[in-house]
Amino acid sequence: MLKLPRTIRLDPSDTFVFERAAEPGEWAVSGGFVFWDSDPAAFGQKQRVALRSGFLGIESLGWSTLAVVTEASEAEREQVIARLAEQLMSKFGAPDVDAARAAAVEEVGFAASLCDHPLQTLLAVHRSVEDGEIRERFRTLRPRSVEAGQDRLHAHAPAFTFHEVEGDEPVEEVDLLGLTKADRT
Repeated sequence: MLKLPRTIRLDPSDTFVFERAAEPGEWAVSGGFVFWDSDPAAFGQKQRVALRSGFLGIESLGWSTLAVVTEASEAEREQVIARLAEQLMSKFGAPDVDAARAAAVEEVGFAASLCDHPLQTLLAVHRSVEDGEIRERFRTLRPRSVEAGQDRLHAHAPAFTFHEVEGDEPVEEVDLLGLTKADRT
């Protein structure tokens, strides 16, 4: 079974934390290439949020905090590649159709590799700039299990659990109030 990520919007926050929010249900790629050869220090706050935590919707070129693993047909995969290649030509200056298609095949292949999880698994990305290079880390969020006789809504399981993590876990500080005020012109 072929699987690809689609954007998902669980609440309206994407519409105010990103310059452009992806529409729910768009096919998505990681989108790290958007930031290639740019200076993150020159980014506005909403661009920094997209760099740090956005999946790129290929239709709108908008950002989504989360993507969801979904089933895709081979025809849909080909359509995703073709549309991304078009976007690479028109919006990102790919030198020719062959180069755009090759880049799109690579991006969609990478996106598919992120979907080696059960359907409906949520994907999250965290990007950072380390030694002048963009580093991506991906996480998965799965629906909590439901015990016999309980539904998901009333399973009385905690919404969040906390686990001690050792290693290079990123520290994030986001000023949500500032995001609503910043970058408004």
